[in-house]
Amino acid sequence: MENTKLRAALLDILEPGRVKTKLIDVVSYAADAGFYYLRPQAVVLPVSEAEVAALFALSHKLEIPLVFRAAGTSLSGQAVTDGILVDLSQHWTLIRPEDAGKQVRVQPGAIGAIVNAQLRRYGRKIGPDPASINSAMMGGILSNNSSGMCCGVTKNAYHTLKYIRFVLPDGKVFSTENPADFERFAAECPALQQELLDLRASLLADETAAARIRQKYRTKNTVGYAVNAFLDFEEPLEIMAHLLVGAEGTLGFISEAVLHTVPDFPEKSAALLYFPDIYAACQAIVPLSNTGAEAIELMDRASLRSVEHIAGLPAILKDLPSGAAALLVEYQAGTPGEILSLLEAFDAISDSLSLLAPAEFSSDPVQQALFWKVRKGMFPAVGAVRASGTTVILEDIAFPVAQLGDAIIDLQQLFSAFDYQNAIIFGHAKDGNIHFVVTQAFDTPSEIDRYDRFLRAVVELVVNRYDGTLKAEHGTGRNMSPFVETEWGGVIYEVMRRLKAVADPANLLNPGVIINTDAAAHIRDLKELPKVEEEVDRCMECGFCEHKCPSRDITLTPRKRIVVRRELVSLKNKGKAAAYKTLLDQYQYEGLDTCAVDGLCATACPVDINTGDLVKRLRKENHSAFANRVALFTARHFAAVSETVRFALGAGQLVNRVFGPRAMTNLTSGLKKIVPGFPLWTGQLRPAPALRKPVLARSAQEVVYFPSCISRVMGDADRPERNVMDDFYSLSAKAGIAVTLPSGLAGNCCGQIYSSKGFKDARAYSSMQTVDMLFIATRGGEVPVVLDISSCTQTLLSCRPVLDSLRQSRFDSLTIIDSVEYIHQYVMPRCKPSRKKERITLHPVCSLQKLPGLENKFKEIAQAYAVQVDIPLHAGCCGMAGDRGFLFPELTHAATRKEAADVSGDCDGYYSSSKTCEMALSEAVGKNYRSVLSLVNDCTD
Repeated sequence: MENTKLRAALLDILEPGRVKTKLIDVVSYAADAGFYYLRPQAVVLPVSEAEVAALFALSHKLEIPLVFRAAGTSLSGQAVTDGILVDLSQHWTLIRPEDAGKQVRVQPGAIGAIVNAQLRRYGRKIGPDPASINSAMMGGILSNNSSGMCCGVTKNAYHTLKYIRFVLPDGKVFSTENPADFERFAAECPALQQELLDLRASLLADETAAARIRQKYRTKNTVGYAVNAFLDFEEPLEIMAHLLVGAEGTLGFISEAVLHTVPDFPEKSAALLYFPDIYAACQAIVPLSNTGAEAIELMDRASLRSVEHIAGLPAILKDLPSGAAALLVEYQAGTPGEILSLLEAFDAISDSLSLLAPAEFSSDPVQQALFWKVRKGMFPAVGAVRASGTTVILEDIAFPVAQLGDAIIDLQQLFSAFDYQNAIIFGHAKDGNIHFVVTQAFDTPSEIDRYDRFLRAVVELVVNRYDGTLKAEHGTGRNMSPFVETEWGGVIYEVMRRLKAVADPANLLNPGVIINTDAAAHIRDLKELPKVEEEVDRCMECGFCEHKCPSRDITLTPRKRIVVRRELVSLKNKGKAAAYKTLLDQYQYEGLDTCAVDGLCATACPVDINTGDLVKRLRKENHSAFANRVALFTARHFAAVSETVRFALGAGQLVNRVFGPRAMTNLTSGLKKIVPGFPLWTGQLRPAPALRKPVLARSAQEVVYFPSCISRVMGDADRPERNVMDDFYSLSAKAGIAVTLPSGLAGNCCGQIYSSKGFKDARAYSSMQTVDMLFIATRGGEVPVVLDISSCTQTLLSCRPVLDSLRQSRFDSLTIIDSVEYIHQYVMPRCKPSRKKERITLHPVCSLQKLPGLENKFKEIAQAYAVQVDIPLHAGCCGMAGDRGFLFPELTHAATRKEAADVSGDCDGYYSSSKTCEMALSEAVGKNYRSVLSLVNDCTD
C-alpha cells in the first residue's frame, strides 16, 4: 500500500514529479545489480543540497532509512532500501574538465564513460576503470572506491581525490575546496571533529593497528571504512572527506568531487597468453609486471569456456586443455617507440613463461576491444546460461600475488566441496585481485544454508589461511558486513563502529551496510528471480542497459521493465490479486506504451537481451482480434492509407495557414487531454511532394530505389518543394547510377509500423508483399535495393523469420542496402566533393548502431564532406520509434533533452538517416535536420 503520510511529507520538500510512490515506482527500484531485494516506501529525485538536507531531516523525524543510489550497478546490496531511496541519476550530472583536463569536477549522477569522453580531447581519463564504467556513475565510483583493470591501488577514487563537497546527516554542507570550511567544520561539528582526532590518535598510538592498516592497503581493499585516512591526513575535515570515499553512502552525501586525472595513453598493444594450468599463469604475473604491463587479467578455463563462442576470438580457445588458463596482457605508452620497447621487454622473458602457444600482440583497436569485451563479459556470460530461477553471485577477493596460484587451487576445491559446478574465476591478477562467480537458487532453506556455509568457508580461506581481502573493489555491502570484524580485528573494527556512530547516530543512512551486528545479514532479504518471459529470463538486473534507454528519465528502463515483470509473476504466484491488477494496469503506460522498442538496450547488454522484443510480444498479446483485423486490413490497403495520411497532413497545413501556425498543435493538444492516444501535431509535419519518377539513364551500375512510405508521405519542413527522394535522384544522377522504382510501390511498406506495435499478421503480410515486389523489380536479385531510411532498412533486413518458405527463398536472393552504405560504397568513389560544409552536426540513429559497420561509415561520409563533424556526447535513441513521439511526445522530449543540450553553436547543417528521427531532433534542437543524402548532394556537382 502507498505510504500516503510519507508522500505528503515529501511533497512539502519536492515537486510532485520528483516524488514516486506508486506501486510500480517502488517495485521497479527494489532491486539493484546485487542479489538482495528491498522495496522502498518512496523514491525521490532531489535537485539541490538544500533538498537533500531536508530529506535528511525528514528521515530523522519519521525514523525512516535514507539511501542514495546512482546507477545501481553495485553488486553487494548497497543501493536498496525499505525506506526512502534517493535517485541521483537525472539531476546530478555535472562534468567539467579543469586545468587542461588534469582534473575533473563531477557530480554523482555523471556516468564514468561520459566523464572519460569529456577528458579524451586532453588525452586524460579518470583513474578508476571498473568493468561497469559505461553505466556506473561517479556517485557509486566514489562511494565504493572503485578501481578496475589498470587502476591498481594508486589510481582509485581515494588516491585521485583532490576536493570533495558533501552533506552530513545533520544537513551541514562542507567542501575541502573552501579553506574556510576547515575552521567551520571544527566550530559546527565539534563532536565529530573531536572523535576523528581521538580515533586518529588511538591508531597512531597503536603501532600494531597502524602497521596492520598500512599493510592491508598495499593491496586492493574496500572492506569497511577507509581507515587509512586516519594515518594519511591530519586535518579532521580532510580525514572525513576521504572516509566518505568507499563509505557506500553510510556517512553522508557526496554532492560534488574534483578528481586528479591520469594519462590516457594513445598507444596500446594486447594479447591473450595461454597456459597449461592456472598455477603456471599465476607464476607469470610477477615477470610480466616487471616488464611494465599495465593490465594483467586472469581467466580460468571455465570462464574462457563461457565466452569461446564469441565471433573473432582465436580458434585455440576451443581446443585448450581442461585445466588451462589465460592472461590478457596489455601494454600502454605515449609513443610507438615506447610500446616497441615494452614488447621487447616481454620478448626477453617470454621463453621463461609456460606458454601453450606463441604470444601474438595486437595494436588493432578493434581486436583489443574484442579482448576486453570478452574479459568484461565473463560475469554476465555465466549469468546468461544459469538455470532459470537461480541468481548470479560475484565476489571479489584478493590474495598476496606470490600466493595467488595456491589460493585459487584452494578456492576451486571449495567450489567442488559445495557443488558449484559452473563456477568461474577471473580478475586483476596483477593486483592479486580475483573475482569468482557462482550461481544458485535461494528458494529453499537448504539452498540458503549451502550458500551460508560456502561463504563462511570462503571467509576462512581468505582471512585466516592467506590473510587476504574479502572485498577488493566492490564495496562491503550487505554480503560481507557480518565479516568486517573478522578481517580487521576488534581494535580497528571498533574504530569503524565509533565512526559510524558519531557521523550517523540515528543509524538511518544506509543502515546494515558496512556496520551490521546481524551475523546472518548476508542471507537476509535475498532476491527472488522467478521465471518470466523467455526473451528476458537471462537478465541478471546488472543495469548496464539503462543509460541507453530513451525512457529512462520518464518511466522505466529495460532492467526495471524486467524487475516489474518478475514482481507480477511473484504477486500472481502468491495470490495477491489486487496488487497484481494495480501493477499490471500501471505497466501499460510505464512499461509498454513508452518503450521505444529501439533495441539499443541489447547493444549494451552483456548477454544481448533486447527488451524491445518482449514489449513487442506483450503488445501483440494485448491486441484484440478486432485490432489485428484492422491492422491487417490497413496492410492490404496500404496505398489508400498512405494517401489518407498525406491528405491529412495537407489539411493540417491548410488549417495552420488559415488559423495560425500553432493551430493544429493547439487543437491536437486539446484532443490528447480527452483521448490520450491521439497523435500530437508538430511543426515538422508537412506532406511530401508528389512522387516523381527518376529520369532513366544508361549506366553500368543500376539500383532499385525503394523510398520508404515516410519519404513518400512526409516532406521536409524547411523545403516543401523537395525531399529526400529528390536528393536521392539527383545524387545518383551525379554518380552516373541508373535508378528504377518498383512497380506497385504505393501499396508496400517495410512493415516497421506493424512490427513495433506487435501486429504479427499485418507485419508478415506487409513484408511478404514487399519481398515479392522487390524480387520482381530486381529481376530475381540481380540489382541491389536501396532504402532511404535506416530503420526501414533494418526492419526489412530482419523480416526473414516472418516470411513463408517461398518468400524466404526470394528474400535470400536480394541485396538490400541502406542509404548510408549506398553513399559509402556506390556514390563516394564516383562523386568527390566539389565543396565542403564548414561544420555539421550528426545524429547517428539507432539502426546505424545495430547494422554492422554503418555507424562508422556514416561518420566517414560526414568527414569527407565537412571540415568539422560534431557528434553530441549524449547522442542516442530519440524516442520517436516511428509514431511514439506523436502519441507520447513526453518520451521524445525526455530522450532528446541531453543530446539537444550538447548541440552548441551554429552549424552549416544537421544530418541523420531516418526521417522521423530528423523530425524529433529538429523539434528538440530548433534546427532542421535532413538526410545525409542531402549533405552529399549539396556538396557535389
